[in-house]
Amino acid sequence: MSASATERTWTVGELAQELGVTARTLRHYEAQGLVSPARSGPNRVYGVRDRARLRLILRGRRFGMTLAECREIVDMYDGATSSERRQLTALLARLDAIGAELRLRQADLRRTLAEVRDVAAKCQARLAELD
Repeated sequence: MSASATERTWTVGELAQELGVTARTLRHYEAQGLVSPARSGPNRVYGVRDRARLRLILRGRRFGMTLAECREIVDMYDGATSSERRQLTALLARLDAIGAELRLRQADLRRTLAEVRDVAAKCQARLAELD
C-alpha cells in the first residue's frame, strides 16, 4: 500500500467543521484554484496538503490578506526553494504592514473606548443630578 493510499482524508463537511468555515467557503477556495481536492465519485476528498493550504489561507484571511496574497503564501510551500527567500521577504513585508495597520486600529479603538467611558460617566453624573 502506498503512502498516499493511507494518507488521512476529510470530506468537505468534516473539514469545514474542523476549520470553522462553511462548505461553501471550501468550494469557493476550490473554484479559485487554491485547493484541489480529489474526487471519490461525486464527493470531494481533501488530503493533508489541502488541509494545510486551507489553514494557511484562513490565517491569511484573518490577518486581512486578499485571496491573491494568500495564494502567494500557500504557493510558497509548494514551490522551489530558490524562490523561497523572495517569497518570505514579501510575506514579512506584508506582515509588517498588517501589524502596523492593526496597531493603528488598536489605538483608534482605545480612543473610542475612552470616549465611551467619558460619555457614560457624564450620563451617570447627570442621572445622579436628576435624582
